[in-house]
Amino acid sequence: MTAGTLTERKSLARADSAPMRRSKRSGLIRNARGRATTARSSDQEVMVHLSRSQIFKDYEQAFSEAMGLPLNIRAHHSWSPAHHGKTDDDSFAAILARFNQARAACLRAQTDASQELASTTRTATWFAGLSESAVPVYVGDHILGFLETGEVMLKNPTKKHFASITRQLRAWGYKTDWKQLERAYFRSCVLSPIRYRAMLRLLSLFAQHLSILSNQLAVRRKNDESTNMTRARKFIEDHQAEPLSLGRIAQVANISRHYFCKMFKKATGMNFTDYLSRVRVEKSKTLLLNPNSRISEVAFACGFQSMTNFNREFKRIVRRSPTQFRESLPKLRRAT
Repeated sequence: MTAGTLTERKSLARADSAPMRRSKRSGLIRNARGRATTARSSDQEVMVHLSRSQIFKDYEQAFSEAMGLPLNIRAHHSWSPAHHGKTDDDSFAAILARFNQARAACLRAQTDASQELASTTRTATWFAGLSESAVPVYVGDHILGFLETGEVMLKNPTKKHFASITRQLRAWGYKTDWKQLERAYFRSCVLSPIRYRAMLRLLSLFAQHLSILSNQLAVRRKNDESTNMTRARKFIEDHQAEPLSLGRIAQVANISRHYFCKMFKKATGMNFTDYLSRVRVEKSKTLLLNPNSRISEVAFACGFQSMTNFNREFKRIVRRSPTQFRESLPKLRRAT
């Protein structure tokens, strides 16, 4: 063999393996994205439970009454204003929020406040002098979401500062009742930096409490999922000879069809249809041990609605037809 021929073969081998490597990398990326999507979905569901919990509602009310500030809880991968519809429409922040570029500046400040994945509280101040803070809430070792508060000034409002704000707004083409804006500006909530830091420490303590609650919810959800999946699999095995639909099994598991599909695939590694076929095929293999049973009788006894479907699924899973499987049984018995 010449050196040129050897080189050509190596080149061809590399060329043949390149698509396989790309396919493998694509598969790994898809799996990673799938796991990330599932994790985000689970986090969002826990966050919904927290936001609707009585403890959060009670704390939010007490916090707002004591501090005169809004309090919002949001998931890590979503955004909403700290006031979340609870701010007076005539407040300084509410008036500015009507203008797109001012609202965008607020969004950037809040994004900056929660961008760093660290255990510390983040505070950012946007151009109008209003400060926003984000306090992380954890589940396990990762951030579940944030407690957000703000729209507060850490310095007393001044005529000079208001003039600089109006210059920026006019440069953006902002038109409003400047007297109303000025009144709202000087009515803004002002806290000293010391008092504001003390308030954030209280929020951090509450965030730790919510983290404990979120961990309990996450564990409870996993236990519930395990119980639901066990119940679903037991029902399939006990009723595999009957017509079984996805909706019926999801009802047995007491969860929605969409969530059941996701959880069942996670628990078994296969979708519902494939799992049901495999349960029925395994049952048919046991019945085929009886030489007096006709193959058609076995098929319908296991829940298959047609011989065509039975033969196709049996061959796909066992790698041989039901007839070939039965013919091989005596050989297997002699081999043992």
